[in-house]
Amino acid sequence: MKPIFDLDEEEQQIKDEIDQYVPADAETEATVRRIAQESRKRKNVNIRISERDLLQIRERTSREGVPYQTLIASVLHKYVTDQLYEERETRKTLEPIESSGTK
Repeated sequence: MKPIFDLDEEEQQIKDEIDQYVPADAETEATVRRIAQESRKRKNVNIRISERDLLQIRERTSREGVPYQTLIASVLHKYVTDQLYEERETRKTLEPIESSGTK
């Protein structure tokens, strides 16, 4: 029987390796469940932000189809987990690589 849809590369790899699956031990599973539960907890926060910044955020999120509060929460999360990078700093890091011709 022909599949209803084609699998992408990652999905095909998962299908091919399903027989090698080993479930996590109880301690690891409990840790993952605790982290997932904690990540769902939300706290309301009131902040003051300039009207101009808020307008720009709302315009951007409107184009991207994301609620503005979701974007703000995402940016804050990236900041506190050191995943938010300034473009200028990234460019400074990449300049030596790009100028050497290495990609």
